[in-house]
Amino acid sequence: MSFLRTRAGAFLRDYAYLTAGSLVIAAGVDLFLTPNKVVSAGVTGVAMLAHFLWAWPVGLVTLILNVPLLAAGFRWGGGVRLFFRTVYATAVMSLAIDLLAPILPPVTGDPLIYTLFGGVVDGFGVGLVLRGRGTTGGTDILAQLLHRYRRIPFGQVFLWSNTAILLAAIPVVGLVPVLYALLVNYISSRVIDAVQEGIGFARAILVVSDRADEVRKAILKEVGRGVTLFQGKGGFTGRPREILYVVVSRSQVSLFKRLIADIDPKAFVVVSEVNEVLGEGFRPVVEEP
Repeated sequence: MSFLRTRAGAFLRDYAYLTAGSLVIAAGVDLFLTPNKVVSAGVTGVAMLAHFLWAWPVGLVTLILNVPLLAAGFRWGGGVRLFFRTVYATAVMSLAIDLLAPILPPVTGDPLIYTLFGGVVDGFGVGLVLRGRGTTGGTDILAQLLHRYRRIPFGQVFLWSNTAILLAAIPVVGLVPVLYALLVNYISSRVIDAVQEGIGFARAILVVSDRADEVRKAILKEVGRGVTLFQGKGGFTGRPREILYVVVSRSQVSLFKRLIADIDPKAFVVVSEVNEVLGEGFRPVVEEP
């Protein structure tokens, strides 16, 4: 067993993710967001508004605002491991924002540059923190508590809280920076998904064919991928049908479609993107200690 698959190795790996992610988020705030008055989402966004209004340190205000939320999360949210990882990530991020601000040169001028890279850097940092099985506090904790005790969906909490922050930012920074902030948040969310789930390197294919056995044999021989068979029934005809399910690399999709067309041009084929594939022929399944 490799070191990273032991409990100690997993612990160190997770905290490496938490540290790196927190530092990346802080760097993004100092390089791209604060210098251009582009308000971030969540508690950090509130701290940025306080900075623009009264020149308060963004990191310190972020840390102070997170204290009651962290206390509430510990008291009612459950999950001691998540709590301590969140405290660690929040503390590192908050301190790094203020410590790195005098060092990092701000990127200003071209809105395309600071909006695009601001979103990418923020999303990459948050994705690393999530990979370390922690959060950066703020609205994550609020969403968890409201979902647990009021059954309010996570998405609604994030939507309304971020909307309120951005609306409050308009009189402070103006409409244009808020519109840039919307782009930053959208780009960030997409990058978070990519860091968490992969970048869609594989495709899952469902095939419904009257010549399912021939298709199965051709896939095994020509494509070299395993096939799973499901027993289905036609919704219109009521006849039993075999459904083939196979996962291929992106480069094999064209070969696969030509293969199906040669065997059964009337087949029904669905190709969908797969973010992550674990198992034989792809990445190994690694058990988290």
